[in-house]
Parts: sequence; structure tokens; C-alpha cells
Amino acid sequence: MEKSIDMFGDICEAIGLSDIDADTYSPLTLAYIGDAVYEVVIRTMVVDMANMQVNKLHKKSSSLVKAKTQARIIRLLEDELDEKEMSVFKRGRNAKSFTKAKNVSVTDYRIATGFEALVGYLYLAHRTDRMLQLIKTGLDRMENEKCDMKN
Repeated sequence: MEKSIDMFGDICEAIGLSDIDADTYSPLTLAYIGDAVYEVVIRTMVVDMANMQVNKLHKKSSSLVKAKTQARIIRLLEDELDEKEMSVFKRGRNAKSFTKAKNVSVTDYRIATGFEALVGYLYLAHRTDRMLQLIKTGLDRMENEKCDMKN
């Protein structure tokens, strides 16, 4: 039997935090934590690729965590989302943020915020396995798309 992953639960247990109900958090709070969790996942993947100079690690990670890439990933995943996940994504996408998009369209920035809200929700809801599955599927589809474009 495969071991289930629960990043949030393990962190709470290790440092004595109380459990929370992910459904009670605003979409921008979900996006705030989702941004950080997604970046940890991406950095972990990049470090696993090779032990290289930090600036090269940063360059590779940056290309995968930017809003344009996140927006592309969630567009490729929409058919994978269940009703609840789609609802969380839409709440994040439609949230009124006071920060401005940098070097990306407002549309992609908002879609990326929805993606981050979904990642944050799954993390706080103790659904790390599902979160990682979606991230991997999205990155795989994006890579396949690049390969298809070359052919």
C-alpha cells in the first residue's frame, strides 16, 4: 500500500499547530500559501534534476513558477478538476487583489492566482497527494505540448 503524503499535517504535528478548515479561508489567503507550496514543489523538482549553480537553479525554477506558466498549467488541467476544485480555482481567479501583475497580462495573473488558491486549498485540506498529482499532470501536459509544437 502506498503511503499518503500530508505536508500540512506533518508540519502542524511537528511544531504544534492546530488543524484548520481550508474552506474558511479567503481565496487570496489560499493563493498566498499556495504560491509558497508550489514554489517548494518546483524547487524540489529542479534540485532533483541536477546539482548545479544556484543561479541556474533559480533560472529554471523561475520559468516554472511565473504567472504565465501557472496559467498555462491550470488551463491544461481544467478537465481534471472536480466540482469543488473548480469552485476553489474560480474563487481565486475572481478574487479582487490589490497587487498588480508584473510582466504578464491581467488575465494570466488572475488565472495564476486561481491556480495558487487551488494549490493552497489542497495543501491546507490535507490533500497533498491530489495537489502533487495535478501539478505533475499539468507539467507533463505542458511538456508534451512543447514536444508536439517541435514536431
